[in-house]
Amino acid sequence: MKEAKRHTITAALPYANGPLHLGHIAGCYLPADIYSRYLKAKGKEVLFVCGSDEHGAAITLRAKKEDTTPQKIVDKNHAIIEKAFNDFGIEFDIYHRTSSELHHETASEFFKDMHGKGAFIEKTTEQYYDEENNQFLADRYIVGTCPKCAFDGAYGDQCEKCGSTLSPTELIKPKSTISGNVPILKETTHWFLPMNDHEKWLKEWIETGKLDGVQQHDASTWRKQVIGQCKSWIDNGLLPRSITRDLDWGIKVPVEGGEGKVLYVWFDAPIGYISATKQWALDNNKDWEDYWKKEDTELVHFIGKDNIVFHAIIFPIILKSHGDYILPTNVPANEFLNLEGDKISTSRNWAVWLHEYLEDFPNKEDELRYVLTSIAPETKDSEFTWKDYQTRVNSELVAIFGNFINRSVVLTHKYYDGKVPAQGVLSDYDKEVLAAIEATKLNVDELLAAYKFRDAQTEAMTLARLGNKYLADTEPWKLIKTDEETVKTIMNIALQLSNALSEIFIPFLPNTSQKLKGMLNSNGLTTLPAEHQINKAELLYQKIEDDAIEIQIEKLKATAVNQSNPKAKPMKDEITFDEFTKMDIRISTILTAEKHPDADKLIKMTVDTGIDERTIVSGIAKHYKPEDIIGKQVSVLINLAPRKIRGIESQGMILMAENNEGSLAFVSPEKVIDNGGEVR
Repeated sequence: MKEAKRHTITAALPYANGPLHLGHIAGCYLPADIYSRYLKAKGKEVLFVCGSDEHGAAITLRAKKEDTTPQKIVDKNHAIIEKAFNDFGIEFDIYHRTSSELHHETASEFFKDMHGKGAFIEKTTEQYYDEENNQFLADRYIVGTCPKCAFDGAYGDQCEKCGSTLSPTELIKPKSTISGNVPILKETTHWFLPMNDHEKWLKEWIETGKLDGVQQHDASTWRKQVIGQCKSWIDNGLLPRSITRDLDWGIKVPVEGGEGKVLYVWFDAPIGYISATKQWALDNNKDWEDYWKKEDTELVHFIGKDNIVFHAIIFPIILKSHGDYILPTNVPANEFLNLEGDKISTSRNWAVWLHEYLEDFPNKEDELRYVLTSIAPETKDSEFTWKDYQTRVNSELVAIFGNFINRSVVLTHKYYDGKVPAQGVLSDYDKEVLAAIEATKLNVDELLAAYKFRDAQTEAMTLARLGNKYLADTEPWKLIKTDEETVKTIMNIALQLSNALSEIFIPFLPNTSQKLKGMLNSNGLTTLPAEHQINKAELLYQKIEDDAIEIQIEKLKATAVNQSNPKAKPMKDEITFDEFTKMDIRISTILTAEKHPDADKLIKMTVDTGIDERTIVSGIAKHYKPEDIIGKQVSVLINLAPRKIRGIESQGMILMAENNEGSLAFVSPEKVIDNGGEVR
């Protein structure tokens, strides 16, 4: 394989159905940005493209729920997403959108070209249909129980709990999200991509990197989970996949018979990388085809693991079927990032939203970049916690990196008026540190080239750690009194190491690197010459205080909502199992009931708990008439300490369920249970 002349880097198009959370950033956009910055710092020709994915049934579904239009939904979210990327410092060369006229033209032409080459087959199949609304149901308009993990809120195309890719007919107990009814199966005609015809070359290309006997990429650099998931799909046998949908929001199918149909979002969205490249080329007087059709271009897709099949199987089939395009040389997919012991869930609002982080922690973009790279889910799921964020910032960025730089710059100003002292005779320790600088540069470069961003950043921080140790070991602030020549050498080496860190950390901590270069006055300098003037010290980082972290933890708890009920109150503080077992809840029968003589809202009842008969007073008069509840079985907390309510002692509490409107209902057994039966 020849060295690439240029690189086309894509980051998965974020779906314009809501804002970005930290899982998106850690799983896709931050590693892509690191890789792009790394290549650009080496002087490589790089195009880094992305954009909002603005079609698909999920957006139309949200528009229906919010009584608005899909275009208004995507316009709003595109603006939020683009601003968050800009504020965080993800430096795309272009951030485009699939609702643009250029993208519609590009995707339509792509389909027509493939259609003309016989790349598709037409099939009439049975698909789910909502009789009440007289429409075929796109995948996201169907929910049911996942056949893989039994989650009862899976969509027709994917289970968001286990991540499995599904087809609507696989769902157990499917129902329409529009009407809530059970859909029927009805015939419809669509265009399919015959993926089964491509198994042989796909298998060779993924496992060996060869295409038609010619080496296309180094398969040894592909992540195991990518190879594994692709092999599993191919070994189980690929099936034709529909690439059109019965829907009115999206890119119209541009051939005869396509009326009322649009291109499937997973056919249309990856072509968004190409239309974005076209727009960038128009804006910059470039030839877009160089970045998608030249053999000396490397194409790299950064994605999360739920998009592996689309980028490593389906999109390569589409590109090869078209015939004029290169295939990706790598698809470095990440696993998932979890949050505070649970999976990130947008529907439950269990997430840290990027735009909110930037508001709450202004000018702390690099702190988040550092932490997310430190815990990057490259080979397995990882977890973000606010306490870990605080610890890594304070004990690593502040106490190691920031402390070393501050000492080096402050001491140089104190002893040498901010001018770099000349090196003298080098000790073995000095030589060891200088050698470590060069070794770290090489190691970080090799790790970044192999898409091992987490290890690369760790290696870079190890050099900062060595610098801190070097100053602590040599103690120039003590030695200055007895051996000024040695101190000159120590400070020279400390500054050379500082300068090396400003270069090494460019991909990881771009703001820090820029600030450090400003302090060292070192733009364009690989080494700092003697007598070079540096600027005054500025703190690179500040400690994250406990109260800032507590605010975030409480905010997360307060805003998390139940997945099926956004209006549900947040969960109360956790209790232990032992605390739960202290509650004695028994099935009881209401024997008598009458209104409280002194309170219109209260009902006085006598209940048979199976242990005794006791009086309970409850504020349910506006929900039930006393005569209607006699003989009803209810759940009673019987070991609650008695208390007087408007003069009558109540000896327990009847459990009630409350809906969003405040209406109460008894928590009762579904069949008759002996009084005294335990609820547990």
